[in-house]
Amino acid sequence: MAKWTPKHEAPEPLEGPVVATITGGTILWFVLFLVQLPFYGWFDDHGHLWWVWTCLAGGGLGLIGIWYVRGRDAALKRAAAAQTGSGETSGDTPGATA
Repeated sequence: MAKWTPKHEAPEPLEGPVVATITGGTILWFVLFLVQLPFYGWFDDHGHLWWVWTCLAGGGLGLIGIWYVRGRDAALKRAAAAQTGSGETSGDTPGATA
């Protein structure tokens, strides 16, 4: 069996509004949680209580996701700024002020 080798270069990853997407998804999870709260008894009676807690977990994980993608976005912007200004301030350390 021959080893698999790629026939072409992998495409560049797509960049989009990542922070807005994660924030929107997090808000949606919390809204779904709040909408289901009045029906807590029904979910409990029918064995579907995990639906409520899944929405809360999705919202909580979304908060972690927002923190992560905001940091990633800031790091990408710092790297792009450092790359465009690398000719002028090549000896400076990131974050240092004169």
